[in-house]
Amino acid sequence: MKAIVIHAAKDLRIEERAPEEPGPGQVEIRLATGGICGSDLHYFNHGGFGAIRLKEPMVLGHEVAGHVTKLGAGVEGLAIGQLVGVSPSRPCFSCKYCREGMHNQCLNMRFYGSAMPFPHIQGAFREGLVAEAWQCVPADGLSAGEAAMAEPLAVTLHATRRAGEMLGKSVLVTGCGPIGVLAILAARRAGANHIVATDLSDYTLAMAKKVGADIVLNSGNATDALDAYKADKGTFDVLYECSGAQAALVSAIAVMRPGATILQLGLGGDMSLPMMAITAKELSLRGSFRFHGEYAMAMGLMQKGLIDVKPLISETVGLDEARRGFELASDRSKAMKVQISFG
Repeated sequence: MKAIVIHAAKDLRIEERAPEEPGPGQVEIRLATGGICGSDLHYFNHGGFGAIRLKEPMVLGHEVAGHVTKLGAGVEGLAIGQLVGVSPSRPCFSCKYCREGMHNQCLNMRFYGSAMPFPHIQGAFREGLVAEAWQCVPADGLSAGEAAMAEPLAVTLHATRRAGEMLGKSVLVTGCGPIGVLAILAARRAGANHIVATDLSDYTLAMAKKVGADIVLNSGNATDALDAYKADKGTFDVLYECSGAQAALVSAIAVMRPGATILQLGLGGDMSLPMMAITAKELSLRGSFRFHGEYAMAMGLMQKGLIDVKPLISETVGLDEARRGFELASDRSKAMKVQISFG
């Protein structure tokens, strides 16, 4: 079977991998669609991110959906031919954090396509994938492209859960890539009243406006774009910081009202922050990393028609065009979410 393998920055190859057979409690899936994520792009463009570097070839991908082709012994609730989304979150369920219900912090996490541990955890961009049955969430009524979007949507649902009460709140989203735009959808579904989004790209800001942001601001064209929100110690109750850029976070802190909550989703490396402002305003700074239980929640929201991710899917390329897909996904002036069709 073919797989998309990264060897080093810009060294992306389509290689043959031996197929696997499903064991007890597992299923075999013929992959239909895989979405190119920001972390995939970091590996493709830079060979890693922050201190995380590629040390061996690694199959990329973790936003995937496909059709069940084989059932291992004891599997119930799934059927041959059924479309499923495959959650990439594979905690051990036995470490101290798993026992506390913090599965996304698992000490032995096997998250698809991650160079954090060594040997690396191989990803899901392969024609045939064997997964645990509990990873597979039925996607009846959705397209394969929509089902593959459950993963990034789950990221923003986890962040929204960490934000706490959202009803009637004023929200700022910095960085309008796929995660930022999905954060707008998640915040609105959770009851946010007013949403402002900032970015450097008019293309991504147009998408943010299309999915429901009340106001969009290009902070590259106007460095004072947020100044109107600084009055009376600040305006916003909740910040989704999705860019990973220090400048975006620092600018946002100035417009958060006292007692506001900052959700840091973007992974851009360590930052220097205005701790006096954070302290004086009594801001809550909360990291938000991956997800676990929110994956099935994301699928359910899409199936019920409560969140529509279709506008985010900007282009789908074939497996043999994977390199072009990665290059297109790297250009934020042309693409939001690029997906790969595995046939």
